[in-house]
Amino acid sequence: MSAALEVRGLRIAFGGVPVVDGVSFAVERGECVAIVGESGAGKSLTARALLGLTPADAGVAVERLVIDGRDAVALSERAWRGLRGARIGLVSQDALVSLDPLRRIGAEVAEPLQLHGIARGRAARGARVRELLERVWMPDPSRRARQHPHELSGGLRQRALIASALAADPAVLVADEPTTALDATVQARILGLLREITDAGTALVFISHDFAAVRRLADRVLVMRAGVVVESGPVSEVLENPRHEYTRQLIAATSHEPRAATPVESAAVLEADRVSRSFDAVPAVVDASFTVKDGQTLGIVGESGSGKTTLARMIVGIDAPDTGTLRWTGARRVQLVHQNPLGAFDPRWTIGRSLREGLEAGGVPRARRAARVAELLAEVGLAPELADRRPRALSGGQRQRAAIARALAADPEVLVLDEPVSALDPSVRERVLRLLARLQEERRLTMILVSHDLDVVGAVADEVLVMQDGRIVEQGTTAAVFASPRHPFTRELLAASGPVSP
Repeated sequence: MSAALEVRGLRIAFGGVPVVDGVSFAVERGECVAIVGESGAGKSLTARALLGLTPADAGVAVERLVIDGRDAVALSERAWRGLRGARIGLVSQDALVSLDPLRRIGAEVAEPLQLHGIARGRAARGARVRELLERVWMPDPSRRARQHPHELSGGLRQRALIASALAADPAVLVADEPTTALDATVQARILGLLREITDAGTALVFISHDFAAVRRLADRVLVMRAGVVVESGPVSEVLENPRHEYTRQLIAATSHEPRAATPVESAAVLEADRVSRSFDAVPAVVDASFTVKDGQTLGIVGESGSGKTTLARMIVGIDAPDTGTLRWTGARRVQLVHQNPLGAFDPRWTIGRSLREGLEAGGVPRARRAARVAELLAEVGLAPELADRRPRALSGGQRQRAAIARALAADPEVLVLDEPVSALDPSVRERVLRLLARLQEERRLTMILVSHDLDVVGAVADEVLVMQDGRIVEQGTTAAVFASPRHPFTRELLAASGPVSP
């Protein structure tokens, strides 16, 4: 039996410069093939080429491209429109952007049915939409079908996108970073759903920079670097015995042992006593009590909506608790590092100007600011000439380092970091984590790290709080909590990083 997808000799270039060079692979029905690599490796361009969706200025050449038995090498755009959705579907990374904000979820899922003449008539389409939403484990599908994307959580939006991609029952599904920004338990459910879809006979191409997700979902894996496949093979073989040095580096950057408990006793810099906060009578944080120790890192983990970001905002002083108290020992300078540095920086300003603003707020004399900008950039490993660039001219890792530099401009004693590495590639994430560890040691910083990534928290946090539905359900040293979790939700979070398939 022929493969559901076969591609050979795929080349993509911009201005004559190749960015994908000679990529070849096949995917059988009921098989998941993962493509991994850092940003710029060419994996998403490869995925888009499989659907005829490469940018207009890209030069694309391919020796062989067969999708569900159809030769797609020389298809016109009209012919591609007949193929997309019907024989090959796409699940994008950002469901909020991919879903039309003005359309209800039901209409979004029904669109492929209309385009390809499936389930004719409103009643038939409505029944098929409910069936598809049930297939992706959408709770209360009839109600969700009437809602708009902004009314759904990230995990539910991603399920709606998968339902839309499956509507016309394509033989091949391309999932491009579908779980990058999701919490551990939600990610586990989406990966489980994708594995279930694959086991039912769909050929799945899974694009990711997350080796943990690949380990749990894929049968085979291709490792891409600079547009070239540098290693490929069965997942167990590649991840357990990688041959290429680049593969070994990527794997090493995605696995950390939980930090051992620090034997040195530290004084408390912050004590929270039964802190609560509600919005429109809906509790966000309920009776939170904990201590933050000097020079150590406290990790706060939990799903979206668990209250961890609200708690961080109260710690920084952006929000005030309705009840309870947050007591600092002495006057403490506290700075926040946002999850999305592109949104946190003024896009009109250069990085240097943003840093100078921070230095001005910290009381640094004008005559010293230019030199301090260069010093701050050097401290976070950035070249001084980057001060003249605007945020969009920097890579994701560079922007995150610049955001940390701006926070350091006010000479803080406490850094609060809200998902600081969630969207970064493994090796870039590893460099940022090492940077934070070095800065903590050199500056004697106290850090509070909010994250849904248990591997990241385990790597950097001395102690951890686990939050569920606004409450702290477990806390203690990271090593103890990870080794012997007491609460069922903590066990669920830790289990979510285990394999999906046997």
